Amino acid sequence: MPRTSSTLPDFSRPPFAGAPDARFAPLPADGVLPEGFFSTSNLPTYIQVEGRWLAPSRPRMDCVVVRRDGGLETIEPRRLARGESIAMGEAEDGTEGIVVHALGFLGGGHGANEFRFMSTEVSRERPVNYEELAARVGEEKRRGGSLVWVVGPALVHSRARADFEWFIRNGYVQAVLAGNAVAVHDIEAAIFGTTLGMSNTGQPTEGGHGLHMRAINRVRAAGSIERAVETGLIGSGIMHALVTTNIPFVLAGSIRDDGPLPGVYSNTLEAQDAMREHTVKATGAIFVATALHAIAVGNMLPAFYLCDGGPVPLMTICVDQTEFVVNKLKDRGTHQAYGVVTNAQDFMHVLRFYTERWEQGAQ
Repeated sequence: MPRTSSTLPDFSRPPFAGAPDARFAPLPADGVLPEGFFSTSNLPTYIQVEGRWLAPSRPRMDCVVVRRDGGLETIEPRRLARGESIAMGEAEDGTEGIVVHALGFLGGGHGANEFRFMSTEVSRERPVNYEELAARVGEEKRRGGSLVWVVGPALVHSRARADFEWFIRNGYVQAVLAGNAVAVHDIEAAIFGTTLGMSNTGQPTEGGHGLHMRAINRVRAAGSIERAVETGLIGSGIMHALVTTNIPFVLAGSIRDDGPLPGVYSNTLEAQDAMREHTVKATGAIFVATALHAIAVGNMLPAFYLCDGGPVPLMTICVDQTEFVVNKLKDRGTHQAYGVVTNAQDFMHVLRFYTERWEQGAQ
């Protein structure tokens, strides 16, 4: 299946033609922005500097655009120092030298180049075209794209663990962003064969309520997740696959965490920074069974990536048992999200089936 081509704006026509250079102003204090600053979205944005239209690097929503070394970069205000120069203006139509080029990126018939795959209404009653999903995922792998997976612990509980391990080992995962619980329950399954004390058939086990704590303790004694894999303590599962295939992962902590495991970011801003290093490289993202992490990462994820100078819609798939999570993600600005309303186990198992079939046809 051919991937969606990039669309480079025609800078010789309005709203670009005749627009003034953008204004820039310095920060009055560290992390404090001058009034009237330009607040970024996740859509393709162009800013005119000395007669040239430039696309800021590292795009994401809820940031500002900083002028540095002749270029433009999208940065969180908390990271900026007094005197740094940022783009000014609240208009996005070119009248202040800034254009947000939304054509084809809002997920609902806004232009001839609309990304139709992503415009599907979110409903459990609509069929899911797994063949198309598998082809999209397969094309990302074949062309060397970067697929970022954002997963919740339900993926482990639902016995989708083995399917996710297959995707990791077969090159369909370039980074995993998750919480402490995903790693804890996966490691518990590797050591004890249970998740939250339940067997793989969902039956409680004697003393099972404490097994995740025992798993955490053993990994802490080993020193790290990586060391626990090296010593054979962790011999299977998601974390084992990530470590042994050298796929990066970021585990973000929360106020309710047990342990946490070594390597978990307990500082939320540090976790955000670590995750952002993967979202800026993403050409596709798959969110499975995680409301909070899906919305958090969605806010760091642009709706596009640049290819051959032009923006290409970034494939974003959100999987959950209810329409609520997918709709909430869209409401928070991730317009391009394609919703799949089902449980994690069914999604992972069926997607793997069609991806394996796609591989056979692609050979």
